[in-house]
Amino acid sequence: MLLRMYKNWASEKGYKIRVVDLVAGEEAGIKSATLLIEGKFAYGYLKEEVGIHRLIRISPFDASHRRHTSFAAVDVIPEVKEEEIQIKEEDLKIETFRAGGPGGQHVNVTDSAVRITHLPTGIVVQCQDQRSQHKNKAMAFRILKSRLHNLKEMEKRKEQKKRYEEKARIEWGSQVRSYVLHPYKMVKDHRTGIEVSDVESILNGEIDEFIIASLKQKSKS
Repeated sequence: MLLRMYKNWASEKGYKIRVVDLVAGEEAGIKSATLLIEGKFAYGYLKEEVGIHRLIRISPFDASHRRHTSFAAVDVIPEVKEEEIQIKEEDLKIETFRAGGPGGQHVNVTDSAVRITHLPTGIVVQCQDQRSQHKNKAMAFRILKSRLHNLKEMEKRKEQKKRYEEKARIEWGSQVRSYVLHPYKMVKDHRTGIEVSDVESILNGEIDEFIIASLKQKSKS
């Protein structure tokens, strides 16, 4: 649901969107997904979405029709220039595997998907959206460099003893928004206090109100 929401939001903005990795859940849904979104101010807007998103609904996977609460973590990192991050070859573990889509459909019959592990930090990235192993490897490196840059920035902020609230956002410790579908319908942004009853519109990508309010609030603090 979040993946669809962000894709719709980005599409309305005219941004380029690529799902570079998608891992299906063990029983249903999506376990994790990585999006590449390119466009003017894309990071400036989307960085306000970093944190925990909570969904409350009657689960379609529960035969007893009980209400369930689920959580998803959203991280947003900027792409960095090639020369900003240097990676040693001996620090990498590169693996290839057969790409597959949700439900087990194979995207390719060859080992075109690529997984890269950065051994010093334990960061793992993978890409499987292209049929070319070379292209998947290049994209995985782009994502890895962005993650390493993000980690470096986090360490700088910790050293500078930034405010606790900002630190919590960086570490995914803060709850950004709740999407309630039962017993009533409401979306509440926990940072700004904004509440909206039109849940369908929000889940269809109309999240600008939350993003702009968060940016304004942050600029005043």
